[in-house]
Amino acid sequence: MRTTRMTSITARHLRRGVLQAAVDAGAACTGTDTDTDAFFRGDGETDIEWAPRRTAALRTCAACPVRAACEELALRNGEGDPDADEIVRGGLTGPELAAARDAHAVRLAVAVAADRDTEGSLLDDLMARRHALATSSTERTRDGKRIPPAIVQQEQNAGIRALNLNIVQARTARRARAGWGVAA
Repeated sequence: MRTTRMTSITARHLRRGVLQAAVDAGAACTGTDTDTDAFFRGDGETDIEWAPRRTAALRTCAACPVRAACEELALRNGEGDPDADEIVRGGLTGPELAAARDAHAVRLAVAVAADRDTEGSLLDDLMARRHALATSSTERTRDGKRIPPAIVQQEQNAGIRALNLNIVQARTARRARAGWGVAA
């Protein structure tokens, strides 16, 4: 599967769950022979030992289609230390992550707050489930027997109606929490 390269601008506008899913699905360091420990300095490892491994990790990140998503997650997670070169994440070393985190502190605070928006996360999940249900096939079997598509369609429609009700409830709660009042 070929993954489209994600830009930093795109990554900055996505929720944590979407970023993590992109990294899990398309990172150059996952699902390959690459050992993820190669991106972390070992306990007691000298600068001379760490330097070639850090360079190799940076090279892997440079070719990664979801490098920007990984970097954004690292920044939101507060990874990197200005005084310790012990990690490579999203194509940046620990001190580089710390500097980027400081440079983008206001934006990151807003992003972290949005990630904590439980109604927003719930809405994202409900709408994704509704989309998956609405676009799923009507070809199903139960106990080895084919279920007529009309029956499957009725079950899907009932599930979609239930999800729609949950979406309306979550939107109403979110609007009330934000001070928008209750929509009629």
